[in-house]
Amino acid sequence: MAVSPPVCDFGTPLHDFHLPGTDGRFHSLEDARGPRGTLVMFICNHCPYVQSIIDRIVRDARQMQAAGIGVVAISANDADQYPQDGPGPMKTFADRHAFSFPYLHDETQQVARTFGAECTPDFFGYNAAGELQYRGRFDSSARTAGPADARRELLEAMLQIAETGKGPRHQVPSMGCSIKWKAA
Repeated sequence: MAVSPPVCDFGTPLHDFHLPGTDGRFHSLEDARGPRGTLVMFICNHCPYVQSIIDRIVRDARQMQAAGIGVVAISANDADQYPQDGPGPMKTFADRHAFSFPYLHDETQQVARTFGAECTPDFFGYNAAGELQYRGRFDSSARTAGPADARRELLEAMLQIAETGKGPRHQVPSMGCSIKWKAA
């Protein structure tokens, strides 16, 4: 079932985290922050919405990092019910796609809840002051990749945030698979 998160709540503060990564280390917000902004994205391995754009995500993340934007990906799916989203498969996925950014596992799902993440992919773009400025989609792709020349909405927004500290006022919400929450 496709889920679409709410639009950007401008100014919401960036939340701290301390999570294990596929590189065997723990990562915090301070590790992930960039001098010109920070992108926190909630993704997972098995979601067709993520799979359709993962190579584009990696491409654009490299460009953002070169512009001084910190990038981090977090998987919060219930790995007991969805073992393909567990730490071992996450490492394989990150290696196969040559992630230039940390890929972290939110086993307790507390970080995802704190951010208000709802789907994969779900993008949270912050300015250098740690204020939310983007909560939109990556591009026009859905369960299948959009055209190769699709407008790079996330990249454009993050570069604008890095330059001006402000995100675009018009944002199209992301769409993806619901986060697979653990039973209460």
